[in-house]
Amino acid sequence: MIERPRRNRVTPIGDIEATPQRGTLMGNRGDLHAPDGTLCRTWMVRRWISCTLHSPTGRRVTFDTPGCYTPLFFADEVTALAAGHRPCASCRRPAYDAFRAGWQDALGEKPSAVEMDDILHKARINAAGYKVTFIASLRDLPDGVFVAGERSPGTAFLVRAGCLHPWSHAGYGKPVHVPVDRPVRVLTPAPIVGILKVRTFQIFD
Repeated sequence: MIERPRRNRVTPIGDIEATPQRGTLMGNRGDLHAPDGTLCRTWMVRRWISCTLHSPTGRRVTFDTPGCYTPLFFADEVTALAAGHRPCASCRRPAYDAFRAGWQDALGEKPSAVEMDDILHKARINAAGYKVTFIASLRDLPDGVFVAGERSPGTAFLVRAGCLHPWSHAGYGKPVHVPVDRPVRVLTPAPIVGILKVRTFQIFD
């Protein structure tokens, strides 16, 4: 019997979907699942992080582990950042340090992990639980930022080298060339956009 894919893959919009494709990073937002193993909420804590696929301690948490976080998965680093997840300070210390240093360079302060989580939470979802977005000119956005599709708000495009690359769980499509002065709806939280202007994070090959 073939097991159906779990609903545990995160999109750049921040939605959690079921797909057979595997991720390159794991993360969590707290315990999201009901006793029957289904997701009953989209977040539980403000500490949204991205982690390595393998715990450095060897401790493995499965999707159905009661009382523990619900493992989520991301296609790549920039997808996790667009969804509002920062690098974990424990299992991804170098990436966390780079993220925090970028925060200081971009925003003029070096907050604690808790302070960053509080600021990011307000920048990624509103009081009603919907994704926070904003409008910007494409020319003002650094590589690694995600924007929404014009014709289909549920689609996401990665900004790279002045082009838009359509995103999917399976990978990226052919680049789309658009005018650099075109206004676009930005999906990546504003503080992270600032960090991406001064720090480079892993983008697809």
